[in-house]
Parts: sequence; C-alpha cells; structure tokens
Amino acid sequence: MQKNDLVCLSVTDLNNLGCGVGHLSGGDADGMTVFVQGAITGDEVEARIIRITKQYLVARLERIVVPSKYRSVSDCNASLGCGGCSYRHVVYPHELDRKRAYVEAAFKKAGLAEVTVEPVRTTGETSGYRNKAQYPIGSDREGRTVAGFYAVNSHRIVPSDHCSLQPPVFGELVRYVCGFCDRHRISVYDERTGKGLLRHLYLRMGKATGEVMVCLVVKGDSLPHEEEFSREIIEKFPSVVGVLLNINRADTNVVLGERYRLLAGKSSIEDVLCGLRFRISPQAFYQVNHNACELLYGIAKERADLSGGELLLDLYCGIGTIGLSMADRAGEVMGVEIVPEAVECAKENAARNGITNATFVCGDASDPEGLLKTAADLRGDLSGAVIVLDPPRKGTTRELAEAIARYGVRKVVYISCNPDTLARDCAWFRELGYEVGTVTPVDMFPRTGHVESVVRLVRQ
Repeated sequence: MQKNDLVCLSVTDLNNLGCGVGHLSGGDADGMTVFVQGAITGDEVEARIIRITKQYLVARLERIVVPSKYRSVSDCNASLGCGGCSYRHVVYPHELDRKRAYVEAAFKKAGLAEVTVEPVRTTGETSGYRNKAQYPIGSDREGRTVAGFYAVNSHRIVPSDHCSLQPPVFGELVRYVCGFCDRHRISVYDERTGKGLLRHLYLRMGKATGEVMVCLVVKGDSLPHEEEFSREIIEKFPSVVGVLLNINRADTNVVLGERYRLLAGKSSIEDVLCGLRFRISPQAFYQVNHNACELLYGIAKERADLSGGELLLDLYCGIGTIGLSMADRAGEVMGVEIVPEAVECAKENAARNGITNATFVCGDASDPEGLLKTAADLRGDLSGAVIVLDPPRKGTTRELAEAIARYGVRKVVYISCNPDTLARDCAWFRELGYEVGTVTPVDMFPRTGHVESVVRLVRQ
C-alpha cells in the first residue's frame, strides 16, 4: 500500500476514538487493519490511506457507499473537527454496546476475561449534561477573538460557541467574552510566541442550583477593563454568581495556574447532589455529569453494602461527594485528598449538611503507607474498613494496592473513568488475594469515547 491509495472497506467494528475498523482483502496487505475516522460498524466505504505503519493503516473517509444501520445524523458541525464526540454520528444503543465491549476488552487484555461486565447503565440524557468547560481562546484570520475546542491531536482551535454537550448558557457566555475582547482589543495568548494575555475561558455550573462561575485564565495579574467586564457579565447573565481570574504565566499547555483572584461575587458555586448541598471551589474535582453521577454513586453505595458501623475510607475524596453520600450508612467516614482547598471544601460540605461522622485530611495517595498508617493510628484495625477509590485516569498505584492488602482491608469499591487502568489495577488486587466482582459501566460521558465503571473487590 502507498499513501493516497483509495481502498474499499467493509467496516466491522468501532473503537472508542470513533474510528471504524476494517481489514484489507487481497494482495500483500491482506488482512491489514485499517482505521477510518467517521466510519462505523456496518458501513461500506471508500477511504484514502493517509498513514502507514507496520501494524495498521489509517485512512480518511472519502465516501460512504452503503451506510450502516447504526449511523445517525450528527447534530454538531464541529464534532469531526474537535474530535470530542467520538459517537456523535452513531445511534445511542450502539454506542452503549461499544462502550461495554471496550470495558470487556480491557479486562480480557489484563488477564481477567472471566470477569462479568454488565450492560452500560445510563440516564438516557445525551446532550447539555456537562457542568464544566474549558475553552481555549485565540484569533481567526481576520483577527477576531474566537473560542472553541482543540482539533484532534493538535492545538489548533476549532471555533465553536455551541456544543451539544454543554448547557446553552455556556455558548452565550463564549459569545459575550469574545465580543468583549474585540471591543476592548484584549490580546489573546499565542502558544508559538508566548505572547498575549487571555488564554482560556473556564466555566462551571451547578446543575441543581443553576449557579455559574466564570473564570478567565490570563498570562498576567489583571484584565483590562476588569471592573466593567465583571459588572456587565453579572448584569447580562443573572446565573453568574462569581467572576475570577486564574493567573497562569507559564509557557505550558497546562490550562490552569495555581493562583486565583476574585473579581466579583463568590469564589465558588454550590450544587445539590444525592440530596446533599456542596460548595465547589474552582480547583476542586467534581463530576461533570450531575445526573449520571448520582446514578454512579448510587451503584457504588450498593457495592459498599455498609451496615452502619464500618469505617469508610474515601481516598482521592475531592470535595467529599462520595464519602458524604454514604455517610448515613457508615459508622465513620474519613476522606483523604491532596488538594488543600478541596479538603477545606469537604469539611465545609460536611458541616453544611449536618454530617458529624465525617473527617477529612490532606494526604498524598503516592504515600500509601503514610495514608493508611495515619488511619490505622487514629482508628485502629482497618480489616473491617471499606475503602472507596476514585483515582484520576492514570489509576491508582501498585504500592497503594499492596498497602491496602497489607492492612487487611476486606472490601474496596473502585470507581474509574479509564477501563484500561481499572483492569490493570484489578489484576493487581487479584494477585493480592481479592476477588474481582461484577463490573458495572456507567455512561458518564455520552457521545464521547469515555466510560465510567464501578467494581467491588473483596478479600478472600
């Protein structure tokens, strides 16, 4: 095969990146795997080869000869460009099937093929569900300010003031911010030169309260006309309760710097989750899909199967949402989190909900012995404790799994946003004497290639 060759393919599978998978037939490349962005299971397509490796080929979709029964019309004109919605062009039931297959494949690859993976649970809500957005800001060819999303595998901005995954008010705020910058000739950051002021627009919203936080990320200490900006945006958008600047002077692709400055209103928003009211600071982790989060935490609570007297250790606890949602079934909750501001939020959240059996401490999960020793010193034997893990995408560490086993913890409820690291970590726990229970995927991120999962691990 050569680059730019045109091939005809029957697409037999769809991966979590939204690429159709087909295989060449005939010739020296017979059976070679071909990935085609935008093609789906059941399509007959013509595609042009754009990349050749020893293991596979990548092709650009040229023409759909016979469309699949699973194909749907995309309702977003930016989805193929930004690449965020891998399944925007797929009927939803097939998306759920593929996500279950993704989780099953991850466990099979980790040597856990016998583990049962349930059908994906979902709220059925596939649009407007995200309560958080980070829009990179740049300028178009005419010099106008634009905001949107990065194109696949690049930092080229695909302008978009409407995303089907975001609430409508986010798009309205994008248009206002870009217009304000143009009116006042506020410079935008250029990654290539390191010059310019405005880098990102960061938005958060409380689903139940409707409260919105507006945060501008700048390479500097202030924003020109910041008092006018704060006054106008609060007047025009009554849902906006806080306006902040985030200071990020580093020439890096990390979105947020460490320092925030309040321009107007409150420095946090509030939301109601699982019947509890939470304060959410700008740097604190909070699930982006409120209703699916309640579904997920409900399943996790079932898996924990608390009887009322246990110590519940909530590691990577963030602002305390998981532990506090289970506090009514636990004897005591202890949450551990590395971000000090999140720990303070968690303490406040316990107090505002009248929960007296929960404590939160600042600790690093990369120091598992220290974490569990602190809990053991304070509470004694940990064998009867239940641990909840909800780590970042990279998963937990072998050291933490070994420490959990060494302290004889009987039950672990593991929540994960990455099937691959979840399966790897479950294989570690099985080696350490834990039975891996049924895996329940939850569609926390409809239309994207991501899927959340929860599983219970019980020491044998």
